[in-house]
Amino acid sequence: MQNNVLILDFGSQYTQLIARRVRELNIFCEIKPYNKIPKNLDEYGAVILSGSPFSVRAEDAPQPDLSDIKGKIPLLGICYGAQYLAHFFGGNVAPSDTREYGRAKLTSITADDPFFYEISDGSQVWMSHSDTIKSLPDHAVRLASTTDVPIAAYRLEGETTFGIQFHPEVFHTVQGGKLLENFLVHIASLEQTWTPDAFVDTTLQDLKDKLGDDKVILGLSGGVDSTVAAVLLHKAIGSNLHCIFVNNGLLRKNEFQEVLDQYQHMGLNVRGVDASARFLNALAGESDPEKKRKIIGGIFIDVFDDEAHKVKNVKWLAQGTIYPDRIESVSASGGPSATIKSHHNVGGLPDYMKLKIVEPLMMLFKDEVRRVGSSLGVAEERLGRHPFPGPGLAIRILGDVTPDKVAILQEVDAIFIEGLKKWDLYNEVWQAGAMLLPVNSVGVMGDERTYEKCVALRAVESTDGMTADWVNLPYEFLQKTSNEIINRVPGVNRVVYDISSKPPATIEWE
Repeated sequence: MQNNVLILDFGSQYTQLIARRVRELNIFCEIKPYNKIPKNLDEYGAVILSGSPFSVRAEDAPQPDLSDIKGKIPLLGICYGAQYLAHFFGGNVAPSDTREYGRAKLTSITADDPFFYEISDGSQVWMSHSDTIKSLPDHAVRLASTTDVPIAAYRLEGETTFGIQFHPEVFHTVQGGKLLENFLVHIASLEQTWTPDAFVDTTLQDLKDKLGDDKVILGLSGGVDSTVAAVLLHKAIGSNLHCIFVNNGLLRKNEFQEVLDQYQHMGLNVRGVDASARFLNALAGESDPEKKRKIIGGIFIDVFDDEAHKVKNVKWLAQGTIYPDRIESVSASGGPSATIKSHHNVGGLPDYMKLKIVEPLMMLFKDEVRRVGSSLGVAEERLGRHPFPGPGLAIRILGDVTPDKVAILQEVDAIFIEGLKKWDLYNEVWQAGAMLLPVNSVGVMGDERTYEKCVALRAVESTDGMTADWVNLPYEFLQKTSNEIINRVPGVNRVVYDISSKPPATIEWE
């Protein structure tokens, strides 16, 4: 039995948060679709069933064969998973009489059960379901309730199988991490050995075995992900790594040269390519967000193909793709998760491009990437850089993209970001940026009427980008920033601040 956890994905947007919570315990986990259960189950020390947008009462409800798991491997069902174990093994699930969504308090906890070790009555949890468990199978024991949910947690006697109606993976379940620790460490007896150092050691050996003496070309952005990917690859293959930093004309103000300068003393083989005209010409007249992403992704591939031909015998294209990139493009492992938006470097290469893809960070969340980078000795200043979307300002310009719009947004963004740094707010924010809206509004400047652009400022706090809350920036800072933008950036006469969280909004507007 290995110290791995198998998470079966039933299509919940929270599934990857389960994975992140498990990894925070220094336990490795993998996500697989519910209908593609691995055959090598002896490699897993525990199994978790995710939530789902489906109802167990529906004719098309996901129904995996758990005969090789239930009663044989420690098993935890979350939300739909708990309802599935109840409904299909002798209990009853029915529509809830009240809407069970949001915060709730656990009551009637069975304190002597190891599942609730050091968790007491009144602990806040997060509910999100329309069905409820009305009755349990005969061999089940209720472990906890809430005011509106009589059966909030249970276990099946004679086996290490548990079900919970709430979501321990989300931030609003205050002791969710402790609950998962109880299940995985105290009940399933898994060892907490999956650390950044262990990841580095394993990944370096995997890269050496996979790449050998092959040459690799890497698209470097200056961001955390591509930087850590580059350092990993450089440690594995040295001078066989060729880094390319492309100016797509959609970067922040002065970013092209600044990024090139940053890498001068890191020992990386980096070459800058100015392809801004190529990108902007391809984007001309296009306003659909998905099409803009696809255009940018296609041009990136073309540029890399051109540059790859300049490196003799290159065989691999490396990318700094991380877990959330894949989660919001397709399900992380082929499961039924809903598509939110495509990602510019996810989805494979065209047939004409003969390079193979290597993605050393593809199973890591953003906070894990930073920890791995720290383990590799990457400077904290570089690791603390805010995420910046691969498509750049193209998806922060709502509507069609023009050089003039890019220039306006670059100036606005520079004022906003520099202001955050001057006010010592930059490190309090996970990601920040400005959006150029496709509307003009009436204003007054010097007793004259103006009809100019509106920009929206966005600042969020998060750990992995899967969920995010807007940051309550000081009014004084927002007032000063707004005045500077309107006074210094021609063409803008209105500034607004985005106070939407994710979900229901996304971090970027497109």
